[in-house]
Amino acid sequence: MATPRDPASLVDLVEELLATDGPLPIVAAGDPVLRKGTERFDGQLDPALLARFVEALRVTMHAAPGVGLAAPQVGVPLRIAVIEDPAPVPDEVRVARGRVPQPFRVLVNPSYEPVGGERAAFFEGCLSVPGWQAVVARHAEVRLTGEDGQGRAVDEVFTGWPARIVQHETDHLDGLLYLDRAELRSLSSNEAMAQRWTAPTPAEAARELGFELP
Repeated sequence: MATPRDPASLVDLVEELLATDGPLPIVAAGDPVLRKGTERFDGQLDPALLARFVEALRVTMHAAPGVGLAAPQVGVPLRIAVIEDPAPVPDEVRVARGRVPQPFRVLVNPSYEPVGGERAAFFEGCLSVPGWQAVVARHAEVRLTGEDGQGRAVDEVFTGWPARIVQHETDHLDGLLYLDRAELRSLSSNEAMAQRWTAPTPAEAARELGFELP
């Protein structure tokens, strides 16, 4: 967890970010804010400012575009993330990856734990590591607990691709990038992905690049 900051400084930071319209700048790997973890949200932003910040995260996520965005990715060390996935993918991808549409969700103080021992490995990317993807083996099913944007308790089981999204975004809040969990022999540029690894699963990439799948 991050060292608690003066709430006034967090307010000033968020107000400064929101001073201009449009998407917020996304922090790239190498910035310490992505590695120091986050402070539990406990009312540091009043409801109106929190709503404005969440909306800015939503706009930024859509513009990137991405299916999730965590507060540290815009430089704010608070335990808040947003997710949304329209899942515009072919049926074969949907079936292989368990990728189904997810409505817009706000995750406040989330944490997850595995449900069962099954793991699934697929290529994954990150808005804070632009231009690259790598295979990450993650829990196929997780239980997510925390709160929503209105402070209501969340206790929900996610499977398939939605489970991957909530793990990825919650990891950001703990100072982890997907590369920390990735099979680095699979690391591929977006260009290589488009030319070689478009199959619904990474089985061929595993054979050709020399790594094992779970």
